[in-house]
Amino acid sequence: MNPREQAGGPEDEYGTCARAGDVSVLRYRRRLSHPREKVWRALTEDEHLAGWFPTTIEGARAPGGSLRFNFRGSEQAPMEGEMLAFDPPSVMELRWADDLLRFELTPDAEGGGCVLDLIVTFPEHGKAARDAAGWHVCLDQLGHVVDGRAPPWDTPDRWRVVHPEYVQRLGPEASVLGPPEE
Repeated sequence: MNPREQAGGPEDEYGTCARAGDVSVLRYRRRLSHPREKVWRALTEDEHLAGWFPTTIEGARAPGGSLRFNFRGSEQAPMEGEMLAFDPPSVMELRWADDLLRFELTPDAEGGGCVLDLIVTFPEHGKAARDAAGWHVCLDQLGHVVDGRAPPWDTPDRWRVVHPEYVQRLGPEASVLGPPEE
């Protein structure tokens, strides 16, 4: 199987990155063949988060709520954050350490399911390719979670497949920080 086939989808599934002042902004758009309510549960409920999100999300699911994030494999120290917006089943925005994550769900007029837009805003541009590959894999996993099936690949292997594409797309200045420690 060639790397494009291993990457798992059409070109538009790759995120884009732009600089906006002193921050970088990653954007992803995924069409999912499920209603917003089902995808919302996968985005917000603990039993579904474990299948795709890199950490737990502990704390109030309400604007202004303090959050704590623990990596399931203890590969990094816990992080603090805050729920900035929580409007079921449309918008969840949170501060995840120094990054802002915004998940938006809208009905898909074309396909009958929904469209997920993920916007990740972060201060260190040198990690853009690394993090872009990570969020790409998370969204791939989310697609499998809502489909009710296990991904056909191992997460680190999947990251190694999509990361070179992000390095190429985003350039050397966005690729200063390399792969996460294993």
